[in-house]
Amino acid sequence: MPRASNNSYIHILKAMGLFGSVQGLNILMSLVRNKIVAVLLGTTGMGLITLYNSTVKLLSDATSMGLPMSAVRELSAAYEQGDYKLLCHKIRIIRMWTLLTALVGMLLCMVLSPLLNRFTFAVGNHTLQFVFLAPTIAFIALAAGESAILKATRQLRALALQSVYGVLGALLTSVPMFYVWRDAAIVPAIVVAALLQWTILMMFSLRRYPINLRLSWHEMQEGTGMIRLGLAFVASGILASAADFIVRSYLSHAGNLHIVGLYNAGFMVTMTYGGMVFHAMETDYFPRLSGLTDSKSTLNCVVNRQIEMCLMAISPLLIAMTTLLPWLLPLLFSDEFLPVVNMMRGSILAMYMRAMTLPLEYIALARGNSRYYLIQEAVAALLFVVSVIVGYWLGGLTATGYALAVASLLELIFVTIFTYFIYDYRPSRRVIHGFGFHFGLALLTLTAVLTTEDWVYWTATLLLLCLSLPRTFILRQMKHRKKRL
Repeated sequence: MPRASNNSYIHILKAMGLFGSVQGLNILMSLVRNKIVAVLLGTTGMGLITLYNSTVKLLSDATSMGLPMSAVRELSAAYEQGDYKLLCHKIRIIRMWTLLTALVGMLLCMVLSPLLNRFTFAVGNHTLQFVFLAPTIAFIALAAGESAILKATRQLRALALQSVYGVLGALLTSVPMFYVWRDAAIVPAIVVAALLQWTILMMFSLRRYPINLRLSWHEMQEGTGMIRLGLAFVASGILASAADFIVRSYLSHAGNLHIVGLYNAGFMVTMTYGGMVFHAMETDYFPRLSGLTDSKSTLNCVVNRQIEMCLMAISPLLIAMTTLLPWLLPLLFSDEFLPVVNMMRGSILAMYMRAMTLPLEYIALARGNSRYYLIQEAVAALLFVVSVIVGYWLGGLTATGYALAVASLLELIFVTIFTYFIYDYRPSRRVIHGFGFHFGLALLTLTAVLTTEDWVYWTATLLLLCLSLPRTFILRQMKHRKKRL
């Protein structure tokens, strides 16, 4: 059963190190896979994969009812109570609801396959391919349910291993299939990857919690609370997708497809590499936060520690990224994407605000306050859309990057004030000083890369990178000063 030390600095450091490393390894394997697939299938094949995966994600998100997130909250509360019988009961309920959403998603994909073909493709008939993709929706839903069980019961090692095994399995199965059958292997490869992910998760989950699906209608009704909270999470996803759609449509009309491509590449790289740190939020921090009692002092302590660790972990990564962007982008894409470097340098500043905002936004979700969570997400979506439109209108993509940073700062101010009045959250001095220190280093790094060249460029940025590292490494000494909450 969980211990209080799970909220210590050293635990947070270990979790972020574990999942950050796993995320980095997964990104590396995905890059290798994408390079090989691009050679074997070409741009047309890559386009097909993108369209199929986008459709699968849309249907999965729409039919999951947010269970992967709400289930973590429900199970975490039971896990913290130390009642194994209650926990197993909750797991049975979640597995039944997950099975139901899996069947609904699969059937919906089959029924809507003609419409999906019509709206997705301008040429050709891919209806049958969408029918064959339907099991993927089911496998993803079932895998998400088992993943929620592992997250809530703090099986961090199992989560890390299944993530690596899943990506590695997709790499080892898809490449030979593409080599032999080319475009004809796209749909089977997607289905096999989803099946592998579910199978691996089941192997880890069933060791501790065997399947027992015998439930009455009354027990099924116990899951309606999870559904209500889950729907709020789905609604927030819809808001984010709508904001993203509006932004890309605006850039397409105000600029052209080339501008959209540059923006998409810059935004994707920034979010992906920032996600190496933020990935631990959903996997480790959210379950811990969901299992807390109503103690305000405990809540403040856990949230502040998470923010401190996020800032300390992400700062060296962002400084290195700001420095290496002119060489990183051609490596990941091509020299054609170099014009987006200055936009990315501005948007990287937003990641520092994100490191503070994200732990705060999870409070409402962990407390089951769906309305408050939606309010925060709606404000974030509005600020995002306005910042991109105003930024591009004022100075193209470069101004857009800095506008995103301003929007993130406004979001941070709003969320901090909001959580202060609703949950009595107060940032600690360590949080305020830490943010000032790391954001100051970020501004100095930005100044250095914009105003210096050659050896001065490398000397200044290397010095700033070194300054950001000691605060991170000092945390390893904190294990000698652990405090129980």
